[in-house]
Amino acid sequence: MGVRSTVRRSMSVVQAAMKEIRRSVTYMPRPGDGAPRGVTLIPGDGIGPLVTNAVEQVMEAMHAPIYFEKYEVHGDMRRVPEEVLDSIRKNKVCLKGGLRTPVGGGVSSLNVQLRKDLDLYASLVNCFNLPGLPTRHHNVDIVVIRENTEGEYAGLEHEVVPGVVESLKVMSKFCSERIAKYAFEYAYLNNRKKVTAVHKANIMKLADGLFLESCRQVATKYPGIKYNEIIVDNCCMQLVSKPEQFDVMVTPNLYGNLVANTAAGIAGGTGVMPGGNVGADHAVFEQGASAGNVGKEKMVEQKTANPVALFLSSAMMLRHLQFPSFADRLETAVKRVISEGKYMTKDLGGDSTTQQVVDAVIANLD
Repeated sequence: MGVRSTVRRSMSVVQAAMKEIRRSVTYMPRPGDGAPRGVTLIPGDGIGPLVTNAVEQVMEAMHAPIYFEKYEVHGDMRRVPEEVLDSIRKNKVCLKGGLRTPVGGGVSSLNVQLRKDLDLYASLVNCFNLPGLPTRHHNVDIVVIRENTEGEYAGLEHEVVPGVVESLKVMSKFCSERIAKYAFEYAYLNNRKKVTAVHKANIMKLADGLFLESCRQVATKYPGIKYNEIIVDNCCMQLVSKPEQFDVMVTPNLYGNLVANTAAGIAGGTGVMPGGNVGADHAVFEQGASAGNVGKEKMVEQKTANPVALFLSSAMMLRHLQFPSFADRLETAVKRVISEGKYMTKDLGGDSTTQQVVDAVIANLD
């Protein structure tokens, strides 16, 4: 008995010591790093004002060192106002709700315009399982990195003769190389093990062939990261059958949109997947998948939009601004609310309002 008692006491001492060792030091700030940072805020259309207001409430409750410069931008405008672009260029960071994109005729997508005007060449969507949210597949943690400025989204369309329309897909070595570099750099900095290039080079041999050639060249500079390739149609089938096999995925523009939305649906829905768009100088954070989805009118009227995706995108933004402890607090609070399962919006199987989710997240902040 004496030996067992001694062993138990020794184990208790070790466990207590381990708890003492677990002091978290996230990073050593430079003098002035705590100064409040300006962030351009675009509430957008539909549910956008509802979910961006949710973020404003949580940031205020956390006393996060940021302040918002709010601008009204709507999807039916001809262009993003120059004063809004000037604000983003000054602040370097923007948080936005969805902007309604017209289908067919009419004005072009302001979401696409914004990416091109600011050269936000990389779109990043993180699709992962959240504890407490039931899904068909487990161990899903996929990052989709999508080229954001060319491909089918180049907007080069014209009517050759009545009834015949030509739409050009533009691919360049420059843009293909820089998105490949970004994907591998992301994998390297985030301890990811594999990068998968998604393509249709079996049919589009020149365009997607150029994309693959660029990815292969960049891959040689990262020998510690596994590289493979997959045709986009097979990719979609593999995503819905064995999504856990994927880690980081790098794609041309259109494929990335399809792949990110498919992965989001598998991991829990577009309402909980964070994302953003980044370039050399600026970053815009928004709902990760279906960023142009502004919700249904009934959802706006009943105020039942899911703010989780924008909460998690805001945590990404805080980390981008070098406020990691605030990002950790926000992520932890959101994950606690999801795990408890008491306050969930309709898309997650609950009946809570947006404000009830906001209040629950604020109550769970450390």
